[in-house]
Amino acid sequence: MIRAGESDRGSAVLEFIALGVGVLVPLGYIVLAAAGVQSAVFASTQAVREAARAYVSAGTTAEAQTRALGAARLAFDDHGLDLPAGALTVSCPGGPCLAPGAEVTVELDWRVPVPWLPASLAGSAPGLVPVHVRHVVPVDEYRGSPV
Repeated sequence: MIRAGESDRGSAVLEFIALGVGVLVPLGYIVLAAAGVQSAVFASTQAVREAARAYVSAGTTAEAQTRALGAARLAFDDHGLDLPAGALTVSCPGGPCLAPGAEVTVELDWRVPVPWLPASLAGSAPGLVPVHVRHVVPVDEYRGSPV
């Protein structure tokens, strides 16, 4: 005589493993991919902020460009990333960049690859998330004129 539930003996473990793999693995991938993209966004935000600060504290525009690029690279290094070539731009829409009272705009525009994206989902091109960050910093009013 078979009692109710005896024929299901041991199947709960298999069901748990099947559901765990089917649900937890994709969920874990989504969390890790989102964390990778968010890290890139944090790096970008820090890079433009530090690049703008370094730019406005320089004595000449040539020195300012070098300092801004160095600060942005350092911010990306802090997050274990490489600053994409040509992604950082500095502009001064209101006139000379280091003139007292001017505003310096630093922008970073690049695409973050989604980590571990399977080729079957990405197609021929890897999945990329566009990141555009902008930071505006005023030049100190009481600063001497640029050289």
